Amino acid sequence: MGSRPSSPTTPSSPKVLLNKYELGRLLGCGTFAKVYHAQSLEDGLGVAIKVIDKSRIVNAPMETLIMREVSAMRRLNHPNIIKLHEVMATKSKIYLVMEHAKGGELFSRIFRQGPLKEAVARRYFQQLVSALHFCHSNGVAHRDVKLENLLLDQEGNLKVSDFGLSALTEQLKDGLLHTACGTPAYTPPEVLRQKGYDGTKADAWSCGIILFGFLAGFLPFDDANIVMMYRKIQRKELEFPPWFSRPIRWTISRLLDPNPDTRITIEALMQVSWLKKSFTSTPHGDLNLSTQNNHFNMHDTQRW
Repeated sequence: MGSRPSSPTTPSSPKVLLNKYELGRLLGCGTFAKVYHAQSLEDGLGVAIKVIDKSRIVNAPMETLIMREVSAMRRLNHPNIIKLHEVMATKSKIYLVMEHAKGGELFSRIFRQGPLKEAVARRYFQQLVSALHFCHSNGVAHRDVKLENLLLDQEGNLKVSDFGLSALTEQLKDGLLHTACGTPAYTPPEVLRQKGYDGTKADAWSCGIILFGFLAGFLPFDDANIVMMYRKIQRKELEFPPWFSRPIRWTISRLLDPNPDTRITIEALMQVSWLKKSFTSTPHGDLNLSTQNNHFNMHDTQRW
């Protein structure tokens, strides 16, 4: 669900999948999967179906990632997390039938229209933090929290997607993760050091990157040279745009603390007064984007 969008295409004739779903347009492509829009033949419900080609699963680690994604999504029933409806399989394919977020990627909307106003950013950030707190409370660290994995439903509510790199904390022997994964521009220093790290603290760091991106229209440690970007991350070479309020700067600074031991946790973040401030909605208020001309650089979206 966090794959990059492709040009919408529709099969020349409707294809019915396992007598249950009619496949529609292609929504996106990943390394070994494609995501299609589909419609249930039983009740007409629109869904997104992730089609995984078994022939592309060439080793045990890839199979483990898929099983982990399914296990994580099955335990996460939250209004701001993409829901997994069912899993089906044939000899050659695995099908993950998921909730379809009709609003598309929040990343694409910001990329087209510019940074969010503070009240709108806070509303989306409240939903993101609520979703991640639920994940962590249920033993799931996402590990690839980024703008491309934040979708919108038809009401404009945020939906966290793509648990393909998630980790189940109860499976850890020493309580720490040891695999460097995710997207470099969103990755905390402790992961770059390739030592054991806490996945929930890594998610908190990514939240700091996202909140900065919401309000700036670009990512804080952006650099075309990935070595230079890592250096900026390690040194926390962080410059705030002048329109960032003091509470925003404080919140982001606490999230982008290079020391995971003193970095604010998602649970503590929920008690920050700026985040707890209520959002006064207006018709389509959550989609009211400002039109500043700062944009994200696409090279920041690559995974490890």
